[in-house]
Amino acid sequence: MPVPKKPRRWCPWLAVTLVLCTAFSGAPARDEPTSTRPPNVVLILTDDLDTTDLQRFPNIWNLLVQQGAVFSRFFATNPWCCPSRSSILRSQYMHSHQVESNRPPTGGFPKFRALEDSTVGTWMRSAGYRTGLLGKYLNKYPLGASRRYIPPGWDRWAVPVTRLYQEYGYALNDDGEIVQHGYEPEDYLEDVLSREADEFVSSSDGRPFFLYLAPVAPHQPANHAERHAAAFADEVAPRTPSFDQQDMSAEPSWLREKPPLSPKTVRRIDELHRDRLRAMLGVDDMVGALVAALERSGQLDDTYIFFTSDNGFHLGQHRLHPGKTTPFEEDIRVPLVVRGPGVAPGSTIDRLCSTVDLAPTFAELGGTAPPPFAEGRSLVPLLRGDGDVPWRDAVLVEFFQPPYAPYAAPSYSVLRTERYSYVEYGTGERQLYDLAADPYELRNIAATADPFLVGTFSARLALLRNCSGATCRMADANSRSLLRSVPR
Repeated sequence: MPVPKKPRRWCPWLAVTLVLCTAFSGAPARDEPTSTRPPNVVLILTDDLDTTDLQRFPNIWNLLVQQGAVFSRFFATNPWCCPSRSSILRSQYMHSHQVESNRPPTGGFPKFRALEDSTVGTWMRSAGYRTGLLGKYLNKYPLGASRRYIPPGWDRWAVPVTRLYQEYGYALNDDGEIVQHGYEPEDYLEDVLSREADEFVSSSDGRPFFLYLAPVAPHQPANHAERHAAAFADEVAPRTPSFDQQDMSAEPSWLREKPPLSPKTVRRIDELHRDRLRAMLGVDDMVGALVAALERSGQLDDTYIFFTSDNGFHLGQHRLHPGKTTPFEEDIRVPLVVRGPGVAPGSTIDRLCSTVDLAPTFAELGGTAPPPFAEGRSLVPLLRGDGDVPWRDAVLVEFFQPPYAPYAAPSYSVLRTERYSYVEYGTGERQLYDLAADPYELRNIAATADPFLVGTFSARLALLRNCSGATCRMADANSRSLLRSVPR
């Protein structure tokens, strides 16, 4: 039987207090790293976090948003956990890495395993970085492998192998040792990961580090720490204009069939919304403790922190029960906040960006280049304020409906431009939303829009769906001639 490790006592409130005392000390804007070595890089990847109001979370707001840049148009390549995380690890769209779902035979860890020899972990390690992955890896890990299995590229590894989403009573592969955690407050997964992250960034062997920190929050069932049980008691899910949408007559058949939300469903939505916020308070504590650990070790000014999510989440919009996997903004648009050397505090970057861009960004920061199969763009020029850098004017989102999930949306592809969201389903149905006039996607104008506009978007989408490697960076930017006569 595995022997539990003795838990280390940890007080998140002390860490938060320390950080808040130093966060607003009037330090000048960060321009250059204070060290001659490459900067440290931390990716905090939440699970199913939509573009919620981050001001609700004081550490995320004060230590990341106000001290860094917010990307206002950042999208997931796929609104489902495993395909999206595969894109993050490899900088490939779903049609290239072919991890199409969360479990075999169309997806999950067993499908991705054949690609593990070249990921952002191996790239950064080869560039001289000490690497660590703490938290969620890929759905169905470690199915088909030993519970002690560690993929290539990772010096430090702490990933649950059982009861991932429960956050209590789970087993953790801790550098090849299986450690059983129980149901005490100190066993809460987000707190365990936070302690491990603080230890990782505080350790030093002369190398810069790359930390992939992947808390489970706010994924269902959105379990939270006991200390946060009373928070957000009066909250209800946002009642946007699309909540329990009234007129669905112009939507594809899979949406027209949805009945209005029942009072019981609305109550469930509100309860889940509260639990999701409470779960995010655990991530907020994690952010406060991590920044404090970086500050104590003298590394904060030499560290980039990226905060994002693998996909978004809907809560009653368009008559949809809580979930993801749809082409609506709630599911495909996710937050991205970055602080670090040369990043202007309190700034906003409005270029179209995607989770496929993260790995090339980390590679450039680490002084290396991604392999030729990488399909994203480095965000480094945008982070450094280069407003004139040539950039894309559309992003691609793809979804494949596996046979085991008939409840999900039919397979589709999305072309998202600055103004429009255009969707083609495998059924032949289409959606087109003018987000400037209809930001909540209430009016599908695919059947009534100018045929030239629809045809242009369809041709452009076909280019992106069939791109590979560097051709994706041509396909996502070659629309300027196609779209010159289209209203922006």
